[in-house]
Amino acid sequence: MPKTFSYNKTEKLKSRKQMEQLFAKGKSFLVFPVKVFYMEIADETDGPIKVGVGASSKVFKKAVHRNRVKRLLREAYRLNKIPLHEFAQANNKQVAVFMLYIDKTLPQMPQLTAKMPLVIDKLINSIA
Repeated sequence: MPKTFSYNKTEKLKSRKQMEQLFAKGKSFLVFPVKVFYMEIADETDGPIKVGVGASSKVFKKAVHRNRVKRLLREAYRLNKIPLHEFAQANNKQVAVFMLYIDKTLPQMPQLTAKMPLVIDKLINSIA
């Protein structure tokens, strides 16, 4: 498999039903400033991993700030996702993941790129 750093439509968690299940029945862990919710998916989907990102509208009142946080989270995930995808394909697992930014200050890209490998490693260990 060639190492691609794309984040296309098949990798995005968009199903409202899956998200509700994820928050109701899924597990979670925290690698500050990111809280990760995850759950194995039983049904066949397009790809092995479905990922969504979010930021609280209670903390970030302006949509511009929420969108910035989500953009940075997606970019940090996109650059560090390869080990997670390789693990999921090797073990034939399908997982839904939602990353929620919980800090009260706007993130900087170096901060998120430093934390994202820790998030991915912890997610792989939790799934295994």
